[in-house]
Amino acid sequence: MSTVRAIRGAIQATANEAEAIDLATKELLAEILRANGLTADDFISVIFTVSPDLNAAFPASSARELGFTDVPLICSVEIGVPGSLERTIRIMAHVESALKKSEINHIYLGGAKVLRRDIAQ
Repeated sequence: MSTVRAIRGAIQATANEAEAIDLATKELLAEILRANGLTADDFISVIFTVSPDLNAAFPASSARELGFTDVPLICSVEIGVPGSLERTIRIMAHVESALKKSEINHIYLGGAKVLRRDIAQ
């Protein structure tokens, strides 16, 4: 039986350039899909936030290219806390899954692993 689960994740883009944001977003989403045995059809909604220094592209546009065409997507700017990690794309995804909460794999890649060392893979 499927239930609603939330999945968190983050990745650091290499630069404030559309291509870098696109690549990072796709890498993060692909790993979330793989690690949790999901397809785009399992997603209910996705909230993307970016650090204030990323404004060259919308992560949601990259998600649509991966097949998230029928999934509500929204982008927002993360709070600009002094000293926070730069060039960071964060995700909060709501999915339908048979996995238990404890079985969900939250994905933190590259430089963003420092955000959640306790669960980063």
